[in-house]
Amino acid sequence: MATWMDSIARGWLIYELTNSSFQLGLVRGVQAVPMLLLSPIAGSAADLYSRKTQILIAQIIDGLLYAWVAVMIITGNIQPWHVYLTSLGLATVQSFQHPSRAAMVSDTVPLECLTNAFGLNAVVFNLARSAGPALAGLLITAFGTGGSYSVQAVFYLLATIWTIMLRPERRPSAGPDGRAHRGESFGQNIIEGWKFSWRSDEVRISLLVVSIAMLLLIPFTTLLPVFARDIFQVGAKGQGLLLTSMGVGALFSSVLVAFLGDRMPRGIVMIGGVALYGVLVVILSASSWFSLSIIVMFIIGLCHVTSHALIQTVIQSYSPPEFRGRTMAIFHMTQVILVIGAMLVGGLASLVGARWAAASMSLTGTILMVAIFVLMPKASKIH
Repeated sequence: MATWMDSIARGWLIYELTNSSFQLGLVRGVQAVPMLLLSPIAGSAADLYSRKTQILIAQIIDGLLYAWVAVMIITGNIQPWHVYLTSLGLATVQSFQHPSRAAMVSDTVPLECLTNAFGLNAVVFNLARSAGPALAGLLITAFGTGGSYSVQAVFYLLATIWTIMLRPERRPSAGPDGRAHRGESFGQNIIEGWKFSWRSDEVRISLLVVSIAMLLLIPFTTLLPVFARDIFQVGAKGQGLLLTSMGVGALFSSVLVAFLGDRMPRGIVMIGGVALYGVLVVILSASSWFSLSIIVMFIIGLCHVTSHALIQTVIQSYSPPEFRGRTMAIFHMTQVILVIGAMLVGGLASLVGARWAAASMSLTGTILMVAIFVLMPKASKIH
């Protein structure tokens, strides 16, 4: 809930402070540095040390950062540099949080249930994704961004309490050659993770698909404050409704993934879902009707979680347990590409406008998905 609330509150706050569409992308752009530098280390840490402990530490720091921003806003001392600094801090701790959390899913369930487990995980995630933006929009309308950040801090407190209650981890004790990972240096551990990800065709193709989506398609959400305030003229509450509609679509999609599991053709669905995502963003960019945009955002959510959940499932299904922390760290390093994409779409919007920026980048992404389907036959055969 707190994470999805922040997707509204952070963009709205920086837009209020700077009135700059470029800085909407830049505030996400500063997150690229810690993600790029620390994700390989975080992946090795997730394979070597307690994943639960890493999540706990990260969540405590997240909550403190949200609380600090809330205090700065409420006391009237908030400045743009506060927003940028906390963005750096959040990116740093989340670099360690993401691979550990994702790998814990596959630690918990048998491999044949992994797709269903990721679907169920996505159901819970998208319940928060549906409610979080709407709640943030209401809180910003009623109490300002300080109200939203206060509630975000409380949610992280609750998350920390419940993480403490998780049962002990079940972890593999040795690598494929029988040697314990703790005997390797951090550097060797990181290099082996990259080598495995490149050697595995399924993992490599999945990472390529998600990288293109992160660079060219998903960054359109960076411009939602511009669409909500300047194009549709519906304010923060309207922006929350747009993201909530996307979240509801993702919720429906995640239920479908949880139900079908391994019965769906993963490769075709993940490539087709990303391609359709791009077409829908073009439609959204051309829309002048808020009601139509709500419907389009719902379908975008359907495409997003179907492809995204399947990409994660493919990577973990084709990764041995002792490599999952590192392969998921590489997967989450694509957040750096998302940040670059956010900066790119923000800069492009300042030159040609939000509509043309979102449409041109998304259409390029769709064309690249078609190229992967045609030029890499093995991609459509992933199951």
